[in-house]
Amino acid sequence: MAERGLEPSPAAVAALPPEVRAQLAELELELSEGDITQKGYEKKRSKLLSPYSPQTQETDSTGQKDKNQTPAPTAVQTSAPSKYHRTRSGGARDERYRSDIHTEAVQAALAKHKEQKMALPMPTKRRSTFVQSPADACTPPENVSAPPDVTATTSSSSLRPANIDLPPSGIVKGMHKGSNRSSLMDTADGVPVNSRVSTKIQQLLSTLKRPKRPPLKEFFVDDSEEIVEVPQPDPNQPKPEGRQMTPVKGEPLGVICNWPPALESALQRWGSTQAKCPCLTGLDVSGKPVYTLTYGKLWSRSLKLAYTLLNKLGTKNEPVLKPGDRVALVYPNNDPVMFMVAFYGCLLAEVIPVPIEVPLTRKDAGGQQIGFLLGSCGIALALTSEICLKGLPKTQNGEIVQFKGWPRLKWVVTDSKYLSKPPKDWQPHISPAGTEPAYIEYKTSKEGSVMGVTVSRLAMLSHCQALSQACNYSEGEAVVNVLDFKKDAGLWHGMFANVMNKMHTISVPYSVMKTCPLSWVQRVHAHKAKVALVKCRDLHWAMMAHRDQRDVSLSSLRMLIVTDGANPWSVSSCDAFLSLFQSHGLKPEAICPCATSAEAMTVAIRRPGVPGAPLPGRAILSMNGLSYGVIRVNTEDKNSALTVQDVGHVMPGGMMCIVKPDGLPQLCKTDEIGEICVSSRTGGMMYFGLAGVTKNTFEVIPVGSSGSPVGDVPFIRSGLLGFVGPGSLVFVVGKMDGLLMVSGRRHNADDIVATGLAVESIKTVYRGRIAVFSVSVFYDERIVVVAEQRPDASEEDSFQWMSRVLQAIDSIHQVGVYCLALVPANTLPKTPLGGIHISQTKQLFLEGSLHPCNILMCPHTCVTNLPKPRQKQPGVGPASVMVGNLVAGKRIAQAAGRDLGQIEENDLVRKHQFLAEILQWRAQATPDHVLFMLLNAKGTTVCTASCLQLHKRAERIASVLGDKGHLNAGDNVVLLYPPGIELIAAFYGCLYAGCIPVTVRPPHAQNLTATLPTVRMIVDVSKAACILTTQTLMRLLKSREAAAAVDVKTWPTIIDTDDLPRKRLPQLYKPPTPEMLAYLDFSVSTTGMLTGVKMSHSAVNALCRAIKLQCELYSSRQIAICLDPYCGLGFALWCLCSVYSGHQSILIPPLELENNLFLWLATVNQYKIRDTFCSYSVMELCTKGLGNQVEVLKTRGINLSCIRTCVVVAEERPRITLQQSFSKLFKDIGLSPRAVSTTFGSRVNVAICLQGTSGPDPTTVYVDLKSLRHDRVRLVERGAPQSLLLSESGKILPGVKVVIVNPETKGPVGDSHLGEIWVNSPHTASGYYTIYDSETLQADHFNTRLSFGDAAQTLWARTGYLGFVRRTELTAATGERHDALYVVGALDETLELRGLRYHPIDIETSVSRVHRSIAECAVFTWTNLLVVVVELCGSEQEALDLVPLVTNVVLEEHYLIVGVVVVVDPGVIPINSRGEKQRMHLRDSFLADQLDPIYVAYNM
Repeated sequence: MAERGLEPSPAAVAALPPEVRAQLAELELELSEGDITQKGYEKKRSKLLSPYSPQTQETDSTGQKDKNQTPAPTAVQTSAPSKYHRTRSGGARDERYRSDIHTEAVQAALAKHKEQKMALPMPTKRRSTFVQSPADACTPPENVSAPPDVTATTSSSSLRPANIDLPPSGIVKGMHKGSNRSSLMDTADGVPVNSRVSTKIQQLLSTLKRPKRPPLKEFFVDDSEEIVEVPQPDPNQPKPEGRQMTPVKGEPLGVICNWPPALESALQRWGSTQAKCPCLTGLDVSGKPVYTLTYGKLWSRSLKLAYTLLNKLGTKNEPVLKPGDRVALVYPNNDPVMFMVAFYGCLLAEVIPVPIEVPLTRKDAGGQQIGFLLGSCGIALALTSEICLKGLPKTQNGEIVQFKGWPRLKWVVTDSKYLSKPPKDWQPHISPAGTEPAYIEYKTSKEGSVMGVTVSRLAMLSHCQALSQACNYSEGEAVVNVLDFKKDAGLWHGMFANVMNKMHTISVPYSVMKTCPLSWVQRVHAHKAKVALVKCRDLHWAMMAHRDQRDVSLSSLRMLIVTDGANPWSVSSCDAFLSLFQSHGLKPEAICPCATSAEAMTVAIRRPGVPGAPLPGRAILSMNGLSYGVIRVNTEDKNSALTVQDVGHVMPGGMMCIVKPDGLPQLCKTDEIGEICVSSRTGGMMYFGLAGVTKNTFEVIPVGSSGSPVGDVPFIRSGLLGFVGPGSLVFVVGKMDGLLMVSGRRHNADDIVATGLAVESIKTVYRGRIAVFSVSVFYDERIVVVAEQRPDASEEDSFQWMSRVLQAIDSIHQVGVYCLALVPANTLPKTPLGGIHISQTKQLFLEGSLHPCNILMCPHTCVTNLPKPRQKQPGVGPASVMVGNLVAGKRIAQAAGRDLGQIEENDLVRKHQFLAEILQWRAQATPDHVLFMLLNAKGTTVCTASCLQLHKRAERIASVLGDKGHLNAGDNVVLLYPPGIELIAAFYGCLYAGCIPVTVRPPHAQNLTATLPTVRMIVDVSKAACILTTQTLMRLLKSREAAAAVDVKTWPTIIDTDDLPRKRLPQLYKPPTPEMLAYLDFSVSTTGMLTGVKMSHSAVNALCRAIKLQCELYSSRQIAICLDPYCGLGFALWCLCSVYSGHQSILIPPLELENNLFLWLATVNQYKIRDTFCSYSVMELCTKGLGNQVEVLKTRGINLSCIRTCVVVAEERPRITLQQSFSKLFKDIGLSPRAVSTTFGSRVNVAICLQGTSGPDPTTVYVDLKSLRHDRVRLVERGAPQSLLLSESGKILPGVKVVIVNPETKGPVGDSHLGEIWVNSPHTASGYYTIYDSETLQADHFNTRLSFGDAAQTLWARTGYLGFVRRTELTAATGERHDALYVVGALDETLELRGLRYHPIDIETSVSRVHRSIAECAVFTWTNLLVVVVELCGSEQEALDLVPLVTNVVLEEHYLIVGVVVVVDPGVIPINSRGEKQRMHLRDSFLADQLDPIYVAYNM
């Protein structure tokens, strides 16, 4: 025990005065039970020891020497205090659950594991608010306010930092399909070797590679349905071999002539003839007797109460209570006297008492369910004592609060002074006991619901008779009761049987036991009690506090009734207690375990033995056999044995049988474990108000193996699992409530708790505060262990303990633990008597509000029922594919926009081949027509450009390029401008000078280190001869901050265009052919690839024409654009289309929107815009930011009914949920649900689809996610499980053809089949612009042919996106049926796991749904591990709640095991300008350990 600073040695402790030793023991006990914090313990302890400190100081050396030796667990503990003290301090196991065989087994199992040293990676945790440090541990968590929200430090949680395009350093390619990720993905080469994360994942991988158990059998998988098979039963599993059991009878119930006809009659008899005899003694807080209720007093006060209840609560004509009504009894556990009077008062008044716990707060664990019980029993009245009533929580005006889920109650105080004395002639009506209800005992089921077991007056009486006969009770005996007197054995022995036999009960409440654990032993001694009613816990506490108590004697005890003797681990508590107290006169034959349940009442009890007779034997059973429900004496491996003691014989007058726990109540074989059922008059009669459940529990007729009923006697299911052994002794091995069915084997929650406790736990967790339950995940039950961690436990200790518990449970029970969580001390929901409320804990775990401080998930070891990984079929020849398609009557999946040749245009623009010529023509024809208007955040126009102004400005820029830049035609020029008209002028200036413009997003001044390298990279890759920019940006490029990020000395010529000389070029450049390059379009793909594509003049013309035709653009139209103008379709709409079509573009830079969320919608309303374009980021900003501002928009008079098309420009699968919430949100201000649509483009062709003005509305379909993983499309109905909603990405542009192709065979696929989208159109880019000369890649991506089919002559470009075409019932503009194109996702982004193809967005959608605090989520793979990164927008203490939820949902919905869960702050997941997640960039930051995560969990 020397770990805790200067500890007195055992000898020194022995020298302390006895009262100090007792107080020390009491402290130890509080600490071990978790009732006091470590800090509080140390404070109180040092205070106690301070007067004796000189003694303790000098003996310290012995304490230090002892430090590293954990004493071996001893089976027999002698009474010498010093020896006990040492065992207590080093031994870390709960005496109440202690079994020596078991502890040794655990130690052996762990030793075996130690040889194979498990290298489990420890989770990474940010030291912060949610790690409990000992400093703040002294206050229990109830009164700690929520930790500060640390998320605010990074960026405001709704807005991320400016969206940036971040390519990882050095990957610049044309998108190379095959090898683009191999170098970085499959090895850890991309990561510095010393990176912390990397070594951890390596460690995790090696842990997972280690062979675990025999390999699983191959499961049969039906390819079309991908069914998860339940593992087939093991052919070697033990099977029961005995004959069918026959019901066992107890001895007959003796007939004693003077037994009363009802329990009330017994009270009447003793109350009137033996009025002075003591009936019940209550104790005060210190354990001293405070009041003794005599039989006379009990009778007279019960009479007064009965009279008051029936006659004084209402009026004569309208009494509040009638016989048969139910009444709640609310009395604290330290007031047995008031309770007893109230109980018998109700019996005499013939109303039915329902004893319940005192509610302490509005949100008591399980309180709501108690309310449900009260409601279903129709209770309107609660009896309580004056003191208790004062203690109940009140509202401000002094009324008792309305407890959650409770009916409205009237409270009646039953203290004597408020009761009326009955008139002389009033007598209660006492009839002989019949089957009418006497009282209702509440019982909490496994799921947490509370049911009322109704007990009839006859059963109450018969049960008393049976107990009196079994326990051989006689008049005047003293009984010490430590149990809860409101229910179960405490009520039956301490309140009923004592009145029946005129005995004297001394009631020791829980609160006294906590302060003085030896009090019950002292009461037995003081009253020479013959009987004591205890639980194993009380034996354990008495041993803890036992310090040389020479003056107590237990020789008077003839029965020590251990009521949880049915707990498999009680045997060791009984043994240890006996070995310690035998020297105090405790007789071995006095220990009488019994088994009880609320439904069957007392099931069996061991009769008091004859002195000197041999004690009953023990059963040593094989754990493996037990898990299959078979009794096998354990022979092979003593590590996995369970020792159980009998609980005596069947009750007098009763009959018992064992039936199968599930399904029909079939009688078990003699060597089979089943549920114990009893048939007698002494059990409950029903669950109040629940007829259906009642029938299955209280009216069971057992059936034989043939299924025919055996006899006609109804039995009651007891909820206990066990068997009848030799000599008709009953053995109990567990409870139905604690049964965990995992992969067809049964495990007992108590057993697993005991295994956990046998692992040395003293430094880590509180004993007695461990919960074990199972949750259903992925078609099987999974075991979850939750324990309360001590505040002073270090991370290493906790992790060490957790991994050892996993190994121990695995070794002993041969079952894997799915999740092991440690929560801060005192935070698990408690039951009224201090235990853990299991169902509530499970509820918190499942909804993600348990707030663990440590967690370990082991899905890799537990989840053994995943479908077999898919094996790819060998390639099928093109011919057979073709034939297959034709045979199935499938048409080849292709679609096309309108044919350009057939469209008549009387447009003057058609005669110009080059955009520069069109601008010159417009400058002459309509010089003052305004083409562009730029708005700022206030919505005011900061700049406009008419045709002539734009032309003039472009001329000046062109002349500067020649003069200052000395550029030649064909040189590349980088344009570095904020979004605006300056950028457009510079673009046309380049065209006038014959230079090739490259638009680049300017670096972010606040974030140069992240954004400037991208600029530098594009400048280098495009081999730019010059940079055109503004003065501000020019200074930034040459600044000292910039020098820290890139080499600023080697920039090409930088020209600022703020002050231009009024000079024009003598002659504007005209390209020799339209195939010449017009501009370069550089963009960073989501996989982190920087790709530049070449756009020729003819492609630019064709693109503008297609958009013009699709959107019906002409000079009198206005459109509003809220997009980034640097690449793709965004650039084309911002810079090119207005000049081509002559319409006016209102430009809204997306950054301005962050300062004024209303800007975009207000502009649309102000100018009555019909067509507007935006990005997903803009839409998300409006949806999140204006969600609760719709009324404000209305008051501002904003109306969106003018919008005909609102188009989201994107290169991804349409985000339907976002579109739908946007439409729904702004429906109230006139937005038509048909208006919102998307576009689809890719690197090879920036605009393939765009909804436009004519043509049918976008269609949607539901597809099956499971089939999608197999690269198949299966259409399903809405609401089908595992369905995914897809929407068409707009209509195909004029002149564009698409075909769906198998990416491997390059053959076309059929309608509604998944494949790569290939495109052919006049505006396809002419190739990649790269520093590498990769001709093959160029050809493969831009000029490739189908391997067969009628379209084999066409040259196609590969988009790199998967999708499918489906012919719909709608009619296209051409009059034919409309072919819809659905985009599923980018091939480069897909994750190949278990032979299946996953789209990250599907996994991310599932994860984002799982907890309200997940702001954003991204997934990627690394060395075949799935890594899930979630942004936490709640408080940090929720971080660990997410780990099991994320693991569960991905397993359930995607059949994948998550390898690593990373919890980060909001805004950490990088997002590019189009609002797309940059997952590869995130992966690189994670592997280089740059994320500063809140928590990283490595799933085992």
